[in-house]
Amino acid sequence: MIKFFLMVNKQGQTQLCKYYEHVDINKRTLLETEVIKSCLSRSNEQCPFTEYKDFRLIYRQCAALFIVVGVDDTETEMAIYEFIHNFVEVLDEYFSRVSELDKMFNLDKVHIILDEMVLNGCIVETNRERILAPLLILYVRKLKGSIFQTTWIYRKC
Repeated sequence: MIKFFLMVNKQGQTQLCKYYEHVDINKRTLLETEVIKSCLSRSNEQCPFTEYKDFRLIYRQCAALFIVVGVDDTETEMAIYEFIHNFVEVLDEYFSRVSELDKMFNLDKVHIILDEMVLNGCIVETNRERILAPLLILYVRKLKGSIFQTTWIYRKC
């Protein structure tokens, strides 16, 4: 089971965090600091799987971002490693070559994508089309809303 999902930049600042079991807010900051420090201090030649307290960390560097997933011992490291890769590919497809700024200004959409992929700490969806379907629906509704709004303003004038 996935315990937490972190997206961190190279400076060690958390861009996104999602916890799938309760952790006190005070413990979260300490946990994030220690996890980030342990992942950023490792070299590129080292294995991206490491132990931390009572769970395992799987991380992957994607451009200027690190994605770190904490799991219990029931998860397979390679499956989570590929899940991270799939998550990045979905972001790339949605944002057309994702950047750190895309994630910062569209954090709600990144959360929607992650929520479509993971439910209560279990990976439930990996198909890109099904993951992006809710965002497509939101986009279409937004377009329809702006068309109706424009028509209403035009008729009012």
